[in-house]
Amino acid sequence: MEAVDTDARDVAAPCLRYTDHAMLIVWGQFARQFGLISALMEVPLAQKTVQRAPQTKLVQLLVATLAGYAHLQEMAKGPHPLVKDRSVAEAWEQPSWADPSGVSRTFQAADQKTVAATLVVLQQFSQPFIDREVLMATRKLGRVCYDADLTGREVTPTSETYPDAAFGWMGDHIGLGYQAAVVSLTSPTYGRILLVGKRHPGDTVSAECLQELVLAAEAATSVRPRRRPELVAERLQALKRAPDSQRQQVRLAEERLEKVTVALEAAKAEETERALLMQTLEASQRQGSPKRPYGRVAQAQKRQAAAARRVERRGQEVTRAEVALGKQRQRLLKLEKTEAELTAHYQRLMADNEANGTWVQASFRLDGGFGSGPNVAWLVEMGYEVDTKAHSAQVTVALLAAKPEGAPWERVGKNAELWVQTGVRVSNCPYPLDVALERFHTGETIRHSTLLHHGGEPGASDAAGWFHRYNGRQTVEAAIKENKGVFEMRHLKLRSPTGLALAEAFALFAANLVRWAAVWLADSGARVPEPFVAGERPISVKQMVRTGANTSAWVIYQPNRGVVVSFTDRSPYAGVELAIGCNGYFQPPLPLLKSDQIPPPKTIRLVVAQ
Repeated sequence: MEAVDTDARDVAAPCLRYTDHAMLIVWGQFARQFGLISALMEVPLAQKTVQRAPQTKLVQLLVATLAGYAHLQEMAKGPHPLVKDRSVAEAWEQPSWADPSGVSRTFQAADQKTVAATLVVLQQFSQPFIDREVLMATRKLGRVCYDADLTGREVTPTSETYPDAAFGWMGDHIGLGYQAAVVSLTSPTYGRILLVGKRHPGDTVSAECLQELVLAAEAATSVRPRRRPELVAERLQALKRAPDSQRQQVRLAEERLEKVTVALEAAKAEETERALLMQTLEASQRQGSPKRPYGRVAQAQKRQAAAARRVERRGQEVTRAEVALGKQRQRLLKLEKTEAELTAHYQRLMADNEANGTWVQASFRLDGGFGSGPNVAWLVEMGYEVDTKAHSAQVTVALLAAKPEGAPWERVGKNAELWVQTGVRVSNCPYPLDVALERFHTGETIRHSTLLHHGGEPGASDAAGWFHRYNGRQTVEAAIKENKGVFEMRHLKLRSPTGLALAEAFALFAANLVRWAAVWLADSGARVPEPFVAGERPISVKQMVRTGANTSAWVIYQPNRGVVVSFTDRSPYAGVELAIGCNGYFQPPLPLLKSDQIPPPKTIRLVVAQ
């Protein structure tokens, strides 16, 4: 290729450029339109500017994520090096891209202020899209539906350079790494929006993460259901007499300890007396005194041994009494702690309801790792409809034992059957639940598990609907698979704490951005063919990233009008053109955002193919 400069003052002349990363141009225009790039360039980074601003590397990490790179080095050593693609740099308002080693050094220099500021930028960009989908979900679906899951991020087992990594369950084996807790929102427009991504050490388990995820999801959507403090009040009322009864048990244990302690002291005094008498008899025996016959010495020895045994028994009784008193005191402390926690929980729920002028119907779908009794109870009290699986396998064992031999199974799928019961209390949950014993036929193998449900849509009256509603949570499992496979989070690109946090945040955000940009592109006023917009099936993020972001196109900048991305003959989309803002303005997809014109390119440069 050869480059031919045109007169920069000739604003009527179009600018033609070549790129090997077509969709990165489109996504750059989308990010520019809604102010994402300018906001990222304001993020604080403790590094001086040499050839380019340190914030350029922040933008570059996002672009590399959108390109689906597994390693930073692919930006320079891949088949089509991103660092040499000036078209992508200009689309993302950067003078050029940095070498991968420079990107790594920048994130080693970054701190928690950088992470916090970046997360604020991403949330502010995302908020209008989330707000609209929450509104649409409440109108179309009648509720806001969240899905949560936990997934492993494995690293090399011998590595010592990943901060806070720990050995834990990584899918089907034990490995070194992290656990990423994810929450997604069911979206009428986009299918799903990823709301929350929290990184934890690899030995973290699902049940420990639930409350953090729920509160983070509520913060992201700015809505919450009506809390149920009346349920907590009932628990407090039932608990009210327990501490007083337990205090009585403590007093009885203290009295028992005092009694056996007195008996021990008496036994010790007797043992001391017998020992002195024995010494006197032995002294008389040695002197040959006729007043101290040998028979009396033997009798004294027996009595001294008996006294020693009584001391030993009394000592054991004291030990047992001390242990019993310790247990009673621990039970009292636990009851007092539970009472204090429930009281604080009740007060928080009351305050939430007072501050929440308009509540929504909302549900959480969770896998069995989250489905412990205390977690289910907490979700119910927080106002959520709950769909999950039993955390303990003993629940399934107990249901199998309780099922009458002739009780029928209800077929709900090709190889799945349910036996449903209502009003069942399981797994330390104080509230009655709908439970469904599942039976799956896989060849000659039969597997069982247990579904749990509380609130909202009745589970028992529609077993098939319950089964399929719960399995709808596969959307978050698909999101995790997409996150690992498309945005390559199975390979951690950075090792610094800030780099790991930002890579996690960008991977989550990138999955949303691709979907948002597809709808924005369709709403831009030009005819956009599939697969670049959703047709009968949702847009394929995998295809857009793996192929669309790594294929060739001509980029035509039309000053004061817009941009056309025209795929080359070497692209699988040969002949397709994506016109962005060529009607003179962009039509934003959200009512609260303003229309704007794309600024003319800073330089006008014509690139002609050989």
